[in-house]
Amino acid sequence: MSERVVESNGAAANGLAADERQELERLRAEVTALRAAPPPVARPRRSVRWASIGSAMVLALGLLLIPVSVLAIWTNNQISDSERFVATVSPIAEDPTVQSALADRITTEILSRVDIQQTINDAVDALAAQGVPPRVVDRLHDLTGPLADGARGFVRGKIGELVASPAFVQAVHQSTDVVHQQLQTVLSGQSSAIAIQGSNAVLDLYPFIEAAKQQLVASGFTAAAKIPAIHPTVDLFPASTLVRAQTAYRLLDAAATWLPWLTLLILVGGVLLARRKRRAVVGVGLGVMGVMVLLAAALLVTRGLLVGSVAEQAAAPTAAVYDILVRFLRTALRTLFVVGLVIALGAFLTGPAQAAVRLRELLSRMIGQLRGGSGIAGRLQDAGVGPWVHEHRGVLRTGVVLLAGLVVIFMDRPSSGDILVVALLVVVLLGVIEFLNQPRPPQVTHVGDDHPVPIG
Repeated sequence: MSERVVESNGAAANGLAADERQELERLRAEVTALRAAPPPVARPRRSVRWASIGSAMVLALGLLLIPVSVLAIWTNNQISDSERFVATVSPIAEDPTVQSALADRITTEILSRVDIQQTINDAVDALAAQGVPPRVVDRLHDLTGPLADGARGFVRGKIGELVASPAFVQAVHQSTDVVHQQLQTVLSGQSSAIAIQGSNAVLDLYPFIEAAKQQLVASGFTAAAKIPAIHPTVDLFPASTLVRAQTAYRLLDAAATWLPWLTLLILVGGVLLARRKRRAVVGVGLGVMGVMVLLAAALLVTRGLLVGSVAEQAAAPTAAVYDILVRFLRTALRTLFVVGLVIALGAFLTGPAQAAVRLRELLSRMIGQLRGGSGIAGRLQDAGVGPWVHEHRGVLRTGVVLLAGLVVIFMDRPSSGDILVVALLVVVLLGVIEFLNQPRPPQVTHVGDDHPVPIG
């Protein structure tokens, strides 16, 4: 029976064209391979990696805490640091727009209490009472309007000169410093002048009475020295208000101290939980940049709302004051934006992306050509520097990056320019490490003349 089947197949095959016979043989081979292959195994469903979900949630929390940390630090600096507060607000008194608005307000207040034109009219009437001819008196009355305008301009000019004078600006700075120090001592609970009696916060007048006694004695009124120490008080506001303010002050101080470090730990934890850590680092850098852009946009929106809520003549000085007050905050936003950019670029350029690999290869070739062209490669080998750097290159690179991070963390109020300088120094130091990186050459021993055998 099998012989008949073979004969029939052979006969069928002999009746096929060459290309048809070739296709038949291919199909037979495929059928044989499929029969010999093991049955397909159903692929298990990909399980959810909860660590990745946790990493995303932790990183999102860290990014949300970044603007909170920035605002807490900035606010705490303004409240608890008198020097920082004075540095923030002192340019306000030097701004020409603010000086002009202040001079206008002072002039208005003074002239509202002094009727210049009426004063001039009274003077002309007094001249008339002294026997000045009526014709002259009438002409003088006609001039009272221009004279009053000239007097107002004179007053405005003198007040403008006073407000713009260095002595006035210095006095504003000193008074600002004193007021802020007093506010700080009250909020920190260290003020002896403001205390709590019953349900009210009261002002103890003892320090002021003592200062007045000393001033009177210095002026020759020696009897004031016999005034005994007294502590009269003046009610200020409910004690609960002071307690809430002091509690908020302590909470703000604690938040400004610990919240940034907690935010940093949360971001590091999120990166460690991530399945693709390098991609997570890139995400952190981009997230920091995005958060800073959103916060800067919020500052602009707040500025527009604030300027739009005041009268037209007060819009310019209000905008100037706002810009002065938040300028350090904007500097911090720019700095953190650059930090995020450096982090994202660093993680991307050290990763497996095709563009990053090509860039690293290009830089490696350039450094290799520089090293070979300078003739220093042999000297590095002979001195043992190159092989040592090659063996410890990972530790050296990590050390450079960690050192740069510590420099930025402990730098006093770094700016975006400082961050860029540190980043450039890191690039230079990594380039130096790559320049010194020389693998140890393989040692070769010869067995006979025609068979070199590498060792090592």
